[in-house]
Amino acid sequence: MILHSLLLLGAKMATAALIVVSTSVLAERSRPFLAAMLATLPISAGPALAFLAAEHPPAFIEGALLGALVTNIATGIYCLIYAHAAQRFATLPSLLLSLSGWALIALVLQRLPWSFPLALAASLVVYPLLIRLVRPFLSNDRIVAPPRPWFAIPLRALAVGTLVATVTGLSWTLGPSLSGLLTVFPIVLSSLVAILQPRIGGAPTVAVIASGLPGLMGFALALALAGWLVAPLGSYPALAVGLAACLAWNGALVLLRRR
Repeated sequence: MILHSLLLLGAKMATAALIVVSTSVLAERSRPFLAAMLATLPISAGPALAFLAAEHPPAFIEGALLGALVTNIATGIYCLIYAHAAQRFATLPSLLLSLSGWALIALVLQRLPWSFPLALAASLVVYPLLIRLVRPFLSNDRIVAPPRPWFAIPLRALAVGTLVATVTGLSWTLGPSLSGLLTVFPIVLSSLVAILQPRIGGAPTVAVIASGLPGLMGFALALALAGWLVAPLGSYPALAVGLAACLAWNGALVLLRRR
């Protein structure tokens, strides 16, 4: 029984790490906007939510999706904090400031009474404002990065695998809302910052992170849609619709950008 549980946990960690690492490697070789559209797909939250759905009833997943939707507002503010911090500070201080702001705002938001309509309405107010505020930092020059250090890929895989293991392992203790909070921890954005800023500098890395705000707004719409569909359809169909919505949204943004 213990061996089976360990093998299952290892499979979860490996699956999530493979998805995140392969996507973020593609992002490193793209222009900032395309990199941001890849990074803001639910490549870490999606596997974490899917694994939660394997262990919990639909009501739990509905609560986790609401927690994720609320916390996604904090992720947008994380992008804004980083955009300003990276203009003055090196990688580590910029990340610490951004993650501290994310954690503080996420925990405060979790203490408020939310519903899906209210959380979605808040997202649709906050994200257009954030997109406007980061306009001075945007650029679409191609990323030209020197070779990454040898430990970058293993470290990224370890970070994502640890996140998935933490979310699924503690979900029974944390409850749905805090589990949802952890599923949208900005691990992909933070890993891109940690790898890119030392190699290409703050301003180009900020362009990638700031360009992700429209994608995060689409992620909010997808979370709300999946949350509303859990009860009538079940957890996995609802999550599949949410994933399809994210892909369609980010794909449409890429096509509009090219036009």
